[in-house]
Amino acid sequence: QVQLVESGGGLVQPGGSLRLSCAASGSIFSNFAMGWYRQAPGKQRDLVASITSGGNTNYALSVKGRFTISGDNAKNTVSLQMNSLLPEDTAVYYCSLWPVLGGRIYWGQGTQVTVSA
Repeated sequence: QVQLVESGGGLVQPGGSLRLSCAASGSIFSNFAMGWYRQAPGKQRDLVASITSGGNTNYALSVKGRFTISGDNAKNTVSLQMNSLLPEDTAVYYCSLWPVLGGRIYWGQGTQVTVSA
């Protein structure tokens, strides 16, 4: 089993910044990826950004140039630096971990990010 614990959500004004962090523990396999998904009310859960244990990153078009994902393999942590936040970034953000070659996706409990004046 893998456990994911997130931190760092909150309320921020448009144009502001937030940093989300996630720590994984348990039976973590090699060659994995970690990432952040988000889900707004009434919408599906979408991938925001991901990073593999090899350091390859991927971003949704809507956040490219504003968000930066980083990871620490030794500590099994992943962070998401979110800059120039927009109201449409408001959502519950979920940390996730999955095997690169496919398999079960593990989820954190979610953290609320609200961008509002």
